[in-house]
Amino acid sequence: MTAAKTLLAVLVTLSITGRIWASEAAAQAPTFRFVESNGIRLHVAEQGEGPLIVLCHGFPESWYSWRHQIPVLAKAGYYVVAPDQRGYGKSDKPHEIEEYNIFKLTGDIIGLVQALGKKEAIIIGHDWGAPVAWYCSLLRPDLFRALVLLSVPYSPRGGGTVPPIVAAKAAGKVSGREFYQVTFQDPSRTEAVFDKDPRGTLTSMLIGASGDAKSGAGWNPWSKPGKRSTRPQAPVQLPGWLTRSDLDFYTTQFEQSGFRGGLNWYRNIDFNWLHTGFLMGARISQPTLFVAGERDGVLKFMGGAYEKLEENVPRLSRKVLIPGKGHWIQQEDPQEVNRLILEFLKQL
Repeated sequence: MTAAKTLLAVLVTLSITGRIWASEAAAQAPTFRFVESNGIRLHVAEQGEGPLIVLCHGFPESWYSWRHQIPVLAKAGYYVVAPDQRGYGKSDKPHEIEEYNIFKLTGDIIGLVQALGKKEAIIIGHDWGAPVAWYCSLLRPDLFRALVLLSVPYSPRGGGTVPPIVAAKAAGKVSGREFYQVTFQDPSRTEAVFDKDPRGTLTSMLIGASGDAKSGAGWNPWSKPGKRSTRPQAPVQLPGWLTRSDLDFYTTQFEQSGFRGGLNWYRNIDFNWLHTGFLMGARISQPTLFVAGERDGVLKFMGGAYEKLEENVPRLSRKVLIPGKGHWIQQEDPQEVNRLILEFLKQL
């Protein structure tokens, strides 16, 4: 074979191989569409065939926070659907605060399962998506047969006479520290600030609450009133789990959507408490897996719920803290989270 023919053969081989790689990459990518649910339009990413798994993201995120789980779960034989939840991404964003109470949020996911024509689903939630997932499980155990909670451990609706945000404000006056959920009630200190610099806000939040935050510089749920900052104090180096393209994607989404929708979830905390007394002390009956990062700041104020998981979730399969990782656990350590989820699913 002449040199010219050899070169031609190599180029043809590379061309075919390139098309195969491109085809495989396309096959591994989710597709997108809008689904009508509970009176709004939800933008969803979907991939695979088989039993339905619904992935519920938290704040400030979108379907994209599940980018490492969607193809893996789909390859394992599941139909995986990850919506931009109400107020996020390309989904509808009602302006009124009351449009983001827990009944609206769970109604969106229940309606999504029904709109997809499915009679049951496995639900996985991270951060705010965890309460959505456990309320779905409590309110419709006929639809949701298994539950995975990431970062936020299940905590039953408690007793008492004072709503949580009211109680947190009172405690802050005594301690001189303000709980972040109290800060989030005030638009002038949140979306009015966040929307001016989405990239800076997201960079600070994502790195600050991760396991890569420097000692003493990570996210603290409590701060002195008026001192909380969401801006990085100096140029930062992105951790390995958060690439520049990841940050670009999140930034573009929040430049378009703003932060108000996601923050309105926090502004319904007292409403949710006042209207869920019928669930006081309720236990989760479904098989459940809990996973969090050992350095997750949520555990600073929900450590009691973590300790009582076996009591409040009788069919708890495992509760796992991954060493060195923080709040964004399915992004910080996707391989271990995927392994734990797949192991749990095999037990069902």
